[in-house]
Amino acid sequence: MPDYGHELRFGSFVTPVNAAPQHAAGLSVLSEDLGLDVVTFQDHPYQAGFLDTWTLLTWVAARTSRIHVAGNVLNLPLRPPAVLARAVASLDLLSGGRAVLGLGAGGLPDAVAAMGGPRRTIGQAVSALDEALDVIRGIWAGDDPGPLRVDGRFYRVDGLRRGPSPAHHVPIWLGAYKPRMQRIIGAKADGWLPSSPALEAGDLARGNRVIDAAATAAGRDPKDITRLLNVTPADTAADLARAAAEDGVSVFILAADDPDTLQRFATTMAAEIRERVAEARAGAGTARRTVVFGGEQVPATLAARALTPVDRGHHRHTAGYFRAARPGLVLRPRTIAEVQDAVRYAARHRDVPLGLLSGGHGLSGRSLNNGGIVLALDAFTDITPLDDRRVRLGPGARWGEVARRLAPHRLAITAGDHGGVGVGGLATTGGIGWFVRQHGLTIDHLRAVEVVTAGGELVRASAEENPGLFWAMRGAGANFGVAVSFEIDAHPVPDRVGFAMLTFVPDDVAAFLHRWGRAIERAHPSVTGTLMAGPAPRGLPAVMQALVVVGSDDQDEVVQRLTPLLGLAPLADRSVRLVPYHALLTGAPEGPAPHGRHEPVSHAGLVRHLTRGTGEAIAGLLASDGRFALSIRSAGGAVADTAADATAYAWRDANFLIAALGGGTPGYDDAWRRLATGFEGTYLSFETDTGPDALARAFPPAHLHRLRGLKREWDPAGLFRDNFAITPVP
Repeated sequence: MPDYGHELRFGSFVTPVNAAPQHAAGLSVLSEDLGLDVVTFQDHPYQAGFLDTWTLLTWVAARTSRIHVAGNVLNLPLRPPAVLARAVASLDLLSGGRAVLGLGAGGLPDAVAAMGGPRRTIGQAVSALDEALDVIRGIWAGDDPGPLRVDGRFYRVDGLRRGPSPAHHVPIWLGAYKPRMQRIIGAKADGWLPSSPALEAGDLARGNRVIDAAATAAGRDPKDITRLLNVTPADTAADLARAAAEDGVSVFILAADDPDTLQRFATTMAAEIRERVAEARAGAGTARRTVVFGGEQVPATLAARALTPVDRGHHRHTAGYFRAARPGLVLRPRTIAEVQDAVRYAARHRDVPLGLLSGGHGLSGRSLNNGGIVLALDAFTDITPLDDRRVRLGPGARWGEVARRLAPHRLAITAGDHGGVGVGGLATTGGIGWFVRQHGLTIDHLRAVEVVTAGGELVRASAEENPGLFWAMRGAGANFGVAVSFEIDAHPVPDRVGFAMLTFVPDDVAAFLHRWGRAIERAHPSVTGTLMAGPAPRGLPAVMQALVVVGSDDQDEVVQRLTPLLGLAPLADRSVRLVPYHALLTGAPEGPAPHGRHEPVSHAGLVRHLTRGTGEAIAGLLASDGRFALSIRSAGGAVADTAADATAYAWRDANFLIAALGGGTPGYDDAWRRLATGFEGTYLSFETDTGPDALARAFPPAHLHRLRGLKREWDPAGLFRDNFAITPVP
């Protein structure tokens, strides 16, 4: 039986019940946080108990940044193909190439007719779907200048202007069980999507034979057609691995609405399936890829999962957040030994850039590159409690999932403010999160880190082992190796915390910022706030959006600690509620991460106080002619409890982080330079400038001198140089 050698992928199949609308959206975000590849929804427009699937797809695409979205499958009789084609193309463009069209001929003719749809026999429904594919593909061919004409029995278009073209080749997956539909898949579609409960023994093999024969007859390679399978929690890893090895299934989509079941599937079960399939393929000599980059063959341990620009799946590595990229080779190791192989391979290709991608998004985008090698660590998603407080985390885990996994233990790790950020990048830079004033930086709780060095060796760094490397990894880690495991101490957290959204409309922006700064510095350590603003339209007052977290589940205490902030300026709106800490990350205020298409401009600076002069400089920036988003985050508090020379991150006296994304006009640039004269240092995660000047702003002279000495010890040839490079001392 065939194994088409496809990469294994995994997804979720969520029930869009309207009685709990946010549950479906939450499971979709969880699917992304768990590293799944696709989230899908059944489509029953005639069923009153379900949300509209297409609306849900757009909502989920807007709340996520990486995962693909699809109907499973869309009901064609109630969704005219010309309209559907443009809807899918629009969603694909808006989501950065994450739309998939799952399509079915449509069942339950009485229900369809009750909705005003056409009543068709099974044969007519299949014929209509065949015609619909021509309409959909024709509309997507936006580069064809000729008008679209399809003269079908069920669907006709005559002289229709084509377009818009999707952002990528949108796969069309068909739900099918009978030979006629399977022949259409072979001739025109990209994937076969049946459900395991509806299959009898041998159905997959029989369907594959029909699809392969139809594909060959149409001049297509059967390997270009993906074989998918909707599965249930009752399906075992052994059964699914057998379906992959013997029947060519490469995408498994779990129908489950329970978060714990979904988590087990995405982690434990997916890993077991991959392992079993890898063993089967190795034993059969199947799917042994040969990948050549820079004139050298990629090691066999890495080739099976390596991605080049022509490979399916490469697209997800072409943007980290805003910044566009096109790496020449993406290496995706699954074990520490494979990371070592990848590092040694990259060391032999010093003529191209090297990016280290932990698995989430990053504002600066320095984890990716153009034409170089990217070492992607998204398979390292370990979240394992080691004792009552200490947790081992893989660099590819995301902070939203870490928060969710620790919540039942009433524990948390202060770590940024967006759940889509990967552990590795933040835990080697600093980590300014919602508990920063009470618990310090993320790196202040790091107790040990395992690192693959430039020489390909695995070393452990802690206060007792390789203390110099441990010092450098806490603030400048991207320069010293590939972190493959972190041991971090969690801190107690209430079941719920106070979360306030306050909209200020100050008469005097500079005076308001000065008052805000003093109030935050004097606030209880559990109070952390972020101000967000943009340039005010001409003639309108500035609006400052405040997001404030109070680390308490006592309503009276939350109100008491918020009260000093409420009178700082006129309030246009306010909202205060108690929410779980993990909800702050999964519903992050920055919104969804776009799939970048350009080179972003972002700058950041740290200040001790929001002085009147700093406030005036910020007010001048907000009055400039640029288009940008400004944020002023709380730092300070417990950050200063750690000595400035204890870690590579040095700016322990700074109480505020000021960051701006966008701008790019002369007026904006001049205003930012005036503001920057008051900065104490900068925070690299929000900075897109590179070179010696950026490093000088990121590290004080004594710190930078020590870092250069450690660089000579651990990476003398400068292999890790593409994320704010530190040069070794001569």
